[in-house]
Amino acid sequence: MGAKNKTAITPTREQDYAQWYQEIIKASDMAENSPVRGCMVMKPWGFAIWENIMNQMDAQFKKTGVKNAYFPLFIPLSYLEKEAEHVDGFAKECAVVTHHKLEKDANGKLVPAGELAEPLIVRPTSETIIGESMSRWTSSYRDLPILLNQWANVVRWEMRTRMFLRTSEFLWQEGHTAHATKQEAVQRTLQMLDLYADFVEERLAMPVIKGRKTLSERFPGAEDTTCIEAMMQDRRALQAGTSHFLGQNFARGSDIRFQNEEGQEQYAWTTSWGTSTRMIGGMIMVHSDDDGLVVPPRIAPAHVVILPILKKGEDNTTVLESANALKAALADKTFYGRPVEVEIDDRDIGGARGWDWVKKGIPVRLELGPRDIAGNTVFMARRDKDPSHKESMDRDSFIAGITDILDSIQQVLFERALAFQQANTFYIDTRQQFYELYANTAGTHNGAFVFSHWCGSGACEEQIKTDLSVTIRCIPFDSPKESGHCICCDKPSDQRVLFAKAY
Repeated sequence: MGAKNKTAITPTREQDYAQWYQEIIKASDMAENSPVRGCMVMKPWGFAIWENIMNQMDAQFKKTGVKNAYFPLFIPLSYLEKEAEHVDGFAKECAVVTHHKLEKDANGKLVPAGELAEPLIVRPTSETIIGESMSRWTSSYRDLPILLNQWANVVRWEMRTRMFLRTSEFLWQEGHTAHATKQEAVQRTLQMLDLYADFVEERLAMPVIKGRKTLSERFPGAEDTTCIEAMMQDRRALQAGTSHFLGQNFARGSDIRFQNEEGQEQYAWTTSWGTSTRMIGGMIMVHSDDDGLVVPPRIAPAHVVILPILKKGEDNTTVLESANALKAALADKTFYGRPVEVEIDDRDIGGARGWDWVKKGIPVRLELGPRDIAGNTVFMARRDKDPSHKESMDRDSFIAGITDILDSIQQVLFERALAFQQANTFYIDTRQQFYELYANTAGTHNGAFVFSHWCGSGACEEQIKTDLSVTIRCIPFDSPKESGHCICCDKPSDQRVLFAKAY
């Protein structure tokens, strides 16, 4: 941020990154904590970002043949038990419904009553209940593939929660597909991961690394888990999306069988893939600064705010009419498939008005007063620059160039994040250097992305995690084969993996 003495957000990133993150959410009016422990209320500005993510991502899904559906919030306990590894993976996070009504006891206090014959799980994920439907919908290879997605909420009873990043209830999408061949299912798994990577980079301006999870980090019950990992400004990793090849494990558990072209009966091959409101948390931590939220234009709730300069006791009709005319002219422009969306803020709150929009992260702010109208100009500020940096522009040129300005902001944010990631990514070949880097990180500095060799041993993976709270984030797809030695045990290795501390 340079040498500024005062910032809109206290504490700053360097002073207390975790608290800075919470203050960003509060100052931007995105969300607040709910009375229910570990849950949040998404306020209109925050939910509008999620709506834009949903709408844009949903369109991308549908281009690949995926159709939306909806499945019950409640899952019978017996369904989870059909896949042993799956139930083991989620058992500690499940919210369980055991009664279906309330009654008053002798003291007039409401107590649970009407015990259910079988407990119901509030969905942590839906593979098992969707699998039950697929088993009824599938009898022939002609019924496949089944390509489904649902936008829903899930519950995972987290012990340590943080808004957007990890809450007990969160919003997400979960895709589920069934295929006649292993090759089709594997291709779909990678296709959806590529879709996530492109979406996050192109819309949220967050550079990511694509790769495969280690055995210990796989989705419970999956044969393979692929992921995208992004670097936050505290140099920690955030898993921003996952796509799982489930093999035939869930098909066997849910009895998803079909007759192939030769008339032989076999189990389907299935996948699942998901992203969530965690992406918004990543967006906050990748782009925001000590003056507030920064929202990439392509997913911003609004692109431009017009701040009319109004004078008390005077007729401001001309200024307001000019502001509305400017809004209408901008709304005729299209940016990334959406009309340019404009807010007019004519509140009488002085300088706080502009700072409110800085903290909300709107891409472009315009001041418009009598002098600007007389000169056919606007006074513009871009959120990717210091808030004090403003420039006068010809009004017609601004209207004609608004989409270029928004594209420029989007590109600046991506390039800035990529440069930060690259500057904090290292290739390390000795255990001493590896341990020194992570052991010496304290406070807001959480190390780096490190590419080092790993022998493939779960024991080495666990040792590093125990010693340093560092995990293997993924085995990158583009990591070349090369000879080396494991960063932990010094045994031979043929590939580097990505290590980092993570959220």
